[in-house]
Amino acid sequence: MVSPINLNKARKERARTRKKAQSEENALRFGRTKAEKEASRSEAEKTARALDAHKRET
Repeated sequence: MVSPINLNKARKERARTRKKAQSEENALRFGRTKAEKEASRSEAEKTARALDAHKRET
């Protein structure tokens, strides 16, 4: 005979598993390292400076 299971525990474990999978997916999709973020920010600043340097005054 099969031993009884606690449905609350089973439901909570299933929810934890789903949440963990969702968090891993989000980390892959949105996660960037600090070095990548800083490189992107410095590149944007460099582009903005170059654009400002080439503007004409009217």
